[in-house]
Amino acid sequence: MKLIIAIVQDEDANRLVSALMNEGFGVTKLATTGGFLRAGNTTLLTGVEDDKLEAALGIIEKVGKARKQMTAAHIPVSGMASSAYTTYPIEVTVGGATVFVLTVDKFVKY
Repeated sequence: MKLIIAIVQDEDANRLVSALMNEGFGVTKLATTGGFLRAGNTTLLTGVEDDKLEAALGIIEKVGKARKQMTAAHIPVSGMASSAYTTYPIEVTVGGATVFVLTVDKFVKY
């Protein structure tokens, strides 16, 4: 048995949970924060049998595709007080999934 820990962007989380559950995978959803944009993300936990691992990873890859998004970068203005910033738009990659797969030594459900 494997434990999949998938960290995805909030806007992908509900679609991913639905897609996994439609294929018979149980999912635990945790609200988390982090990453470059300090935006909300979601950590999903799912336990899968070894022979179902690739199917689950395929769903995560399909639903959690990375994409480009414009955001504002805050850059300090040189020669000004340390609190003076200017903003300009930059393109960043968002979405996608960070996935960890762990071997489960023991699984107990009460």
